[in-house]
Amino acid sequence: MVFKRRDRRPILQIVLDFFWPRGGWGRAFHYVRHRLRRLPGSPERIARGIWAGVFATFTPFYGMHFVIAALVARAVQGNLLAALLGTFFGNPLTYLPVGIISLKTGHFLLGTTFEEGEKSTLVSKFAGAGLDFFHNIMALFTDAEMDWHGLSIFWDEVFYPYLIGGILPGIAAATVAYYLTVPVIRVYQKRRAKKIQAKFEALKEKARLASAQVAETFESHSDEP
Repeated sequence: MVFKRRDRRPILQIVLDFFWPRGGWGRAFHYVRHRLRRLPGSPERIARGIWAGVFATFTPFYGMHFVIAALVARAVQGNLLAALLGTFFGNPLTYLPVGIISLKTGHFLLGTTFEEGEKSTLVSKFAGAGLDFFHNIMALFTDAEMDWHGLSIFWDEVFYPYLIGGILPGIAAATVAYYLTVPVIRVYQKRRAKKIQAKFEALKEKARLASAQVAETFESHSDEP
């Protein structure tokens, strides 16, 4: 295969790269910033795309944040590429605080509680939901009875509160990102426009000098006997 890696990375390396890219998160941040600055469109449209991307990271649909961001960007008439770049707000460094804030906000709004104990943790609820899901899939092809207990607990105590609780913090974080992005993009676009204009003027001046030189040479040759 043309695009296949020659050196296969071990699973441990893949996991480490996910939590800490080879260039570091600083390099990833600078890459995203560089790409944002070069996006076409008005600063407001680009910022609306960022708004959509940041908001999407507060939803519990992990693995689908790109899709959610694209849909929200379309709804708010934001830049699609900016929305996809905005989802980089959700990364292994922010997943934990985003999840905790969303869960606590959701349980507060719903008036519910997250039942915790030695045998009832967030990890155990995820594991229970996963086991139930796998068991119920297998039950479709066997005589086993379906069991929704783990999935029910996960829905009531994790997914639904996360879904509801992520709305307000998501809107707040996305709005802050919007107002931070607009002036930055506007300044960069003006600076870039000035640079392009300066290059254009330099080319015009160079062409004018070349034309004047050609005309002077032509006149000198025409004056010769």
